[in-house]
Amino acid sequence: MHRISLKAPRGRRATGDRNFRSPARSVPRAARARPRLPGPPGDVGAAGYGGAVPEPVIAARDLVKRYRAKGKPDFVAVDGLSFEVAPGESFGLLGPNGAGKSTTMKMIGAVSTRSAGELRILGLDPDHYGPEIRSRLGVIPQQDNLDAELNARENLYVYGRYFGLPGKVCAQKADELLAFAQLEDKATSKVEQLSGGMKRRLTIARGLINDPRILLLDEPTTGLDPQARHVLWDRLFRLKERGTTLVLTTHYMDEAEQLCDRLIVVDKGRIMAEGSPAALIRAHSSREVLEVRFGSDRNEEAARSLEGVGDRVEVLPDRVLVYAHDGEAALERVVAAGHTPLTSLVRRSSLEDVFLRLTGRSLIE
Repeated sequence: MHRISLKAPRGRRATGDRNFRSPARSVPRAARARPRLPGPPGDVGAAGYGGAVPEPVIAARDLVKRYRAKGKPDFVAVDGLSFEVAPGESFGLLGPNGAGKSTTMKMIGAVSTRSAGELRILGLDPDHYGPEIRSRLGVIPQQDNLDAELNARENLYVYGRYFGLPGKVCAQKADELLAFAQLEDKATSKVEQLSGGMKRRLTIARGLINDPRILLLDEPTTGLDPQARHVLWDRLFRLKERGTTLVLTTHYMDEAEQLCDRLIVVDKGRIMAEGSPAALIRAHSSREVLEVRFGSDRNEEAARSLEGVGDRVEVLPDRVLVYAHDGEAALERVVAAGHTPLTSLVRRSSLEDVFLRLTGRSLIE
């Protein structure tokens, strides 16, 4: 195992998201001057650490993040989140834009201090052991931040040097990660020559250069076409099989169902529900959903006459949702009642339906 230095290499430094900076350069001056609190026995920040990952790897209790603006009330982005993540688990934060997912990820990534509550990452308090924690994390920001002046292989190599890894090790790991990301034939291609999906896979490969114990992924497939998303999912599945702990934020319900062993549904900084995707769907929705459209000016009127057709009826601006154990049987009852929908669709329930039930709003607005 190669020891990871917290010093950045001399000369050129890798570019990075300003929210996820170098382990050595992101500690405020005042924080450097403070005496360090003693860490727990065998913690990941101790010199010569080589033991097992603490369980759970992430533990949050009543976590709060407030932002203050002069002359205005505090804005509470995260409002009392409590959750734990086990080693090797794929854990998700599901919610709409502005729910507090990215803010929570910044606190987990030890680049944003909490306003209240408790947080432990790999057994350490990120407010006191930020560099030690960041050296053991892989971070995939929401926007790709690759160095456009470098080719694919150089992006990996330089980032490895950023963590203080020896040049020989960086070269070997760069080749291994290019193969993992299915980018071997693009090793010498500049970033602007890569497709969106290739850039995303390269960003994930870069986040693995330091053998992270936890990989943080903020909206990993935003902006990708369906084919690119499925290729990326395959790479993340392989990481799960290797036992890597994944923590991801997403507002794509199918992505959460595919990748997450367990997740929390977040809205306005609060947890609305927690569990596996299947368990949440069983608890908060029906087996199937019938979607019918009668026209935007008739949907609400038609919905009133459909009460009792299924377990419940929801009216959205463009369609009516009928929740039932058997969607086809519900459609037959709709037609038997004299209604002729313009379109109809029977599908299985999803996390979108869970979110709608819990908040009264669509997940993607």
